[in-house]
Amino acid sequence: MEYQNLHKQILDFDPKIRLVTICDTDGKILFTDHRPGVTNLLTNDESKRSLEMAVKAWKTRAELAPKIGHGKYVLAEYEKIKRITMPLGDKHLLYITTEPAADHSRIIENVQRLASSTT
Repeated sequence: MEYQNLHKQILDFDPKIRLVTICDTDGKILFTDHRPGVTNLLTNDESKRSLEMAVKAWKTRAELAPKIGHGKYVLAEYEKIKRITMPLGDKHLLYITTEPAADHSRIIENVQRLASSTT
């Protein structure tokens, strides 16, 4: 999979995207980068914990997939950011944070289109 190119395309897609991380389903980070000039709201340890929680939640959802279908994405909206988690194939996850005003629907649709051409 050519995820490094996908990672850059997603980050370049919208100026309201703050962070793009691609990891495996064990939480091992393959690619991650903040938009230049973006101030990280979490410490490195907090960022790692947030990713671990997202991976764990995704695994829990996968257990229900035989009954409700496979997850397409999860959107968590906070006061200061939005977080989008979505699968990349069967063994990787995409973790994106955006500014609160970002058009998350547009970002999700574009990412799904880009990811489908990569996987």
